[in-house]
Amino acid sequence: MPRKLSLLCFGLWLFSLAKSGSAEEPIVPPGAKVENLFESKVLTEGVSVAPDGMVYFSEITFSHVSRDANGAIEAGHIWKFDPTTGQTSIFRSPSGMSNGIKFDAQGNMIVAEGADYGGRRITRTDMKTGKAYIVAAMFDGRPLNSPNDVTIDEQGRIYFSDPRYLGYEGIDQAVQAVYRIDIDGSLHRIITDAGKPNGVCVSPDQKTLYVVSNDNGGTSIDRLAGPAAQADKVKIPLKKGAMSLMAYDLAADGSARFRKTLVDYSPEDGPDGLICDKDGNLYVATRTEKRPGITVYSPEGKELAYIPTEIPTNVGFGRGSDSNLLYITAGKALYRIRLNREGYQLPAK
Repeated sequence: MPRKLSLLCFGLWLFSLAKSGSAEEPIVPPGAKVENLFESKVLTEGVSVAPDGMVYFSEITFSHVSRDANGAIEAGHIWKFDPTTGQTSIFRSPSGMSNGIKFDAQGNMIVAEGADYGGRRITRTDMKTGKAYIVAAMFDGRPLNSPNDVTIDEQGRIYFSDPRYLGYEGIDQAVQAVYRIDIDGSLHRIITDAGKPNGVCVSPDQKTLYVVSNDNGGTSIDRLAGPAAQADKVKIPLKKGAMSLMAYDLAADGSARFRKTLVDYSPEDGPDGLICDKDGNLYVATRTEKRPGITVYSPEGKELAYIPTEIPTNVGFGRGSDSNLLYITAGKALYRIRLNREGYQLPAK
């Protein structure tokens, strides 16, 4: 290779490393710190960054916790954090007890609304007009259990988990499952063997659907911790089920088949939400009491990095020049930390 061309290639390589980070660099830079951006009252969840860089996240206001002096229940909120000003404001309230939030390739907000006085549905919000549309709420003629987390593939198909962790409502579905919404609006139940599915994420190569099982052994933590339980002064024992991070083969037609368990967390609690970087590594909100935080795994399930936090719920990468900025919801707060990897986002359409 001619010397001038060799020097040019070397320079381009250095520029590439400076921009996006090297695979040899540590994922978490030395000295990087988790920054607290905002404190809410109850539980933050579902953080996601819109194409314009605004950061959205849910506050789930459990009805057995978030009541005023007269018994009125806070109706759930979606907050918006502006990274340019550092200000946080209400984007939507009531939120339908929103949990997971993602943005599709057109920039629409896709939200999983849960139970406990929530919508029990998947909605799409046109961020230009502010209008919201219900894209899924019933399966086989019955309401969904409690949509929890959501992910989208490059064809525009939406995948969501439907467990039940709390709420006074009846449970109408025969199984806690993962569903797919096709671009024609049809709804399909595609995974029924994932225990109690929680976090879901499509890999950047579109070949894997990652699913978390966090089976706490009950379907209504509010009632287990409510007045009746407190009056009896007895801790109700529960037998927990699968606590794992699993990989499913995702076919071109959107069907999914179990491939392997990447991480088994038992007898500790399983994870919550998760997301991928451009290299396909997973950033998982791990909720084990002995080691809570964001654990980074390779696609094969090998631990690559760990970011300690309080008990986390979800993660989301920034965009543009901040594509290596990882936002974290944990406890009642919103956090962020800058890493040496860029997050994966759907290609814009």
